[in-house]
Amino acid sequence: MMDDESRYEAVRSRDARFDGVFFTAVTTTRIYCRPSCPARTPLRANVAFHASAAAAQAAGFRACKRCRPDAVPGSAEWNIRADSVGRAMRLINDGVVDREGVGGLARRLGYSTRQVQRQLTEELGAGPVALARAGRAHSARVLLQTTALPVTEIAFAAGFASVRQFNDTVRQIYDSTPTALRGAARPSAGGDGIRLRLAHRGPFASRQLFDFLGRRVVPGIEAMDGTPGSRSYRRTLALPYGHAVAEVGEKGGPGWLECRLRLSDVRDLTAAVQRLRRLFDLDADPHAVLESLGADSRIGALAGATPGLRSPGAADASELAARAVLGQQVTVGAARGLAGRLVAAYGKPLPEPVGPLTHLFPAPEALAQAELGELGMPEARRAALRTLMAALTDGRIALDPGADRDEAERSLLALRGIGPWTAGYLRMRALADPDVFLASDVGVRQGLERLGAAPADAERWRPWRSYALHHLWNSLTPQGSSPLP
Repeated sequence: MMDDESRYEAVRSRDARFDGVFFTAVTTTRIYCRPSCPARTPLRANVAFHASAAAAQAAGFRACKRCRPDAVPGSAEWNIRADSVGRAMRLINDGVVDREGVGGLARRLGYSTRQVQRQLTEELGAGPVALARAGRAHSARVLLQTTALPVTEIAFAAGFASVRQFNDTVRQIYDSTPTALRGAARPSAGGDGIRLRLAHRGPFASRQLFDFLGRRVVPGIEAMDGTPGSRSYRRTLALPYGHAVAEVGEKGGPGWLECRLRLSDVRDLTAAVQRLRRLFDLDADPHAVLESLGADSRIGALAGATPGLRSPGAADASELAARAVLGQQVTVGAARGLAGRLVAAYGKPLPEPVGPLTHLFPAPEALAQAELGELGMPEARRAALRTLMAALTDGRIALDPGADRDEAERSLLALRGIGPWTAGYLRMRALADPDVFLASDVGVRQGLERLGAAPADAERWRPWRSYALHHLWNSLTPQGSSPLP
């Protein structure tokens, strides 16, 4: 926990580690910034601090045009916390309030709308509507500056209820009209997609993350092009309003990855970005991870050798659930082959293929009653896959960003054919839990043996055991030996 004086010291040193953790509001200029803003440091007497961009906006401050505080990585706190506020923030970031309203958010959390409003306001200085509004404003700015869409279409695509509401919000937050905000920007042609930068904080071990994804590319829905250091990961995404093809480059810039999105419906921009952020673990705090793991006598050397190692999440939780079952007791290559056959047999074809990308991954309802004979798997594993997909379809198990992690794991373990490894793997990746340790995993046991460590040592690695697990996997041969899906 930081007090205001330590926050001001972070601002004085322009410490980018705290971008997205808090926001600096300057009372004399009525502008709010990220802590690392390169502008002259304001006097302490003229500075107030806010826990969210939405709170700064609600207090009447405008976004700095120099440091663009609306584009910072999300706070890593929301990945760590499993309480209602952490779950609510993950759902709001995914666009649930825009699609389902505050009532829908409350229903997913199991609370009343009044309780959700109170809890968020107490901790973040803004309620769910204001927090969602800040996200809509950021989406609008991205669309204005990267696409040639008419302003009126952007208003509704970003989630605003009316053009007037859109204009008023842009003026308040950016001190500019939508037309002026577009200004000298050079929007890309519609067929080229939306180009944007995915921000992250601290070091980013891109080689290891792209290696991880590259070894698990499923034909039809994923592709990896290029050579190490300049690779491009592409995949299809099933989204609330349509679908997308996303491309993320390994070689980004200081604090960001290059991304291109081809959306069938631009209303899906927020959801698509959040799915990619979870997949690439872009809201992580690598400084906190390194500070904790680096001090450990067992795993410290591995953590220090690879600062910025990420714990990849999932672009689609139900897809990962299916792939986890397919990967039980088989190698990475075998799991890829099974997933590819599943996509070819049950996936939804794209209206137009984009190179090797031809399908969306099968929806849970398409697999819940499927025979799955094409896969050549034992009947017990086919039954486990059908059972899990049926539980996701009828809502008995929730793996959305706001799911209760403990409850989800208990529900998974109650299903026939789902054991501790599968449940833990889904908790780590589908639910983005930073503190999972798969003690029974073959690769983990080998990694521990090489360190001269025992599973009990992992207790010292809380709350970052998922990152410790990836360090252990990466300490093995380049191809790894863990049968991961």
